[in-house]
Amino acid sequence: MASSSVSALLLFLCLAAVASAQLSPTFYDTSCPNALSTIKSAVNAAVQKENRMGASLLRLHFHDCFVQGCDASVLLADNAATGFTGEQGALPNAGSLRGFDVIANIKTQVEAICKQTVSCADILAVAARDSVVALGGPSWTVPLGRRDSTTASLSLANSDLPPPSFNLEQLIKAFGNKGFTATEMATLSGAHTIGQAQCQFFRDHIYNDTNINSAFATSLKANCPRSTGSGDGNLAPLDTTTPYKFDNAYYSNLLNQKGLLHSDQELFNGGSTDNTVRNFASNSAAFSSAFAAAMVKMGNLSPLTGSQGQIRLTCSKVN
Repeated sequence: MASSSVSALLLFLCLAAVASAQLSPTFYDTSCPNALSTIKSAVNAAVQKENRMGASLLRLHFHDCFVQGCDASVLLADNAATGFTGEQGALPNAGSLRGFDVIANIKTQVEAICKQTVSCADILAVAARDSVVALGGPSWTVPLGRRDSTTASLSLANSDLPPPSFNLEQLIKAFGNKGFTATEMATLSGAHTIGQAQCQFFRDHIYNDTNINSAFATSLKANCPRSTGSGDGNLAPLDTTTPYKFDNAYYSNLLNQKGLLHSDQELFNGGSTDNTVRNFASNSAAFSSAFAAAMVKMGNLSPLTGSQGQIRLTCSKVN
């Protein structure tokens, strides 16, 4: 029994390695040489129009990869006619996930130059990188060649995406389940140096937690009443210092107990990630380098390659 388990594990690891190895930064160099420049131009235009969109596109990629792997399953819309239920109605996604129209626009532009060649999953991965760059953050080389899923999972979206109520132990476990170390979890959390969150997701932190700067909490209460249902959708920046610049201010805020979400401040609350937060707060280059590496690793989560899945013509539905 033990021998069979070991053999199965080795086979799984080999298959995972093969899938990752099939991704290549040059995947579209011949089949669609203008794909990356087309995506970048569209992302830059979207972020210039609304600087919050950069964070939204980055979040889309994260919410895609953590559920079934990086397969664009998050883009599949519910379809009452066919009985298809996607991931967009999951608690971590409903009413807060954005940028679908931007991805649809990018897909239309890419389809116009290369018919059914570039996957929606790859568009998400490249758009996430280009969004970070557009807001002053680091760049990285995106391995390409992912294909799109024909399925989605509402249940996995509800179970695998860590909510803002998680403590450090829960965060480490949730990211560990995807193969990330505690340091990589704290690194990817740095994506919260851009973007906004709804009152319903930080209400408990500002009213009930003690590890929060009192003046900071007071400033947020004006736009986020204590009673549930009142002002739930009101927004506050995840990083109040430089909300639309991708930098390391998120970590400096944590040192001052100014993390917007409970899960943010858990990274600097006397636990195992305190030193990582201190390091990134004082060393912007260290954070940028670590973030780029962690994003490449996240983009390699269980991609569909070869003859798996499909290249969707429209990102919101299967062919």
